[in-house]
Amino acid sequence: MNPLGLYEPGTSPVHRAPAGWKFPALLVFAVGIFVLNSPLALGTCALAVVLAYAVARIPTRRCWQIARLLVPLLLVVFLLQWWMLGLDNAAVVCLRLLTALGAANLFTLTTRVDDLVTAVERGLGPTRRLGVRPERIGLLVGLTLQAVAALSTIATQVREAQRARNADRSLPAFAVPFLVRTLRHADDLGEALAARGVGDD
Repeated sequence: MNPLGLYEPGTSPVHRAPAGWKFPALLVFAVGIFVLNSPLALGTCALAVVLAYAVARIPTRRCWQIARLLVPLLLVVFLLQWWMLGLDNAAVVCLRLLTALGAANLFTLTTRVDDLVTAVERGLGPTRRLGVRPERIGLLVGLTLQAVAALSTIATQVREAQRARNADRSLPAFAVPFLVRTLRHADDLGEALAARGVGDD
């Protein structure tokens, strides 16, 4: 199972909201998060994201997967920021990261990639007169999300294999298989796109 998305099937109001509305709302929310400087305001935003997970009825196992990845990262960031910039700044930075990544993950969990690609293409339709190719941008968005999911899955599988060999602390035991599988995935993706004529003028 991929820790960072993608789609978790459901019928909640968050799932049913059109991708064409959710995506701009996510962007506005993200901008707002990085404008705020108050730990209290950012904590309120973080709480709102947690409540959104509850409204979306995201299974506990999926919430645990993202928490297991974010908590160690945020702890390291918090300690470094506390040491260099002080407690308040550390809290602001970590709350920003927690809220932004949590909201982005919720978006991928409740939005099909196909729906997002279609929404991007439709929204950018008027720019076709300016020479923009909305289908290319939509494809780029879809491939980006799929790439994040694929790399996360590869990393999880390599880590599990590493633990099975009792090589948890060996960097080469993780890095080499991860690099090989990532390059193989890139080759497969390139061949699939070429077979569909993507990139041809």
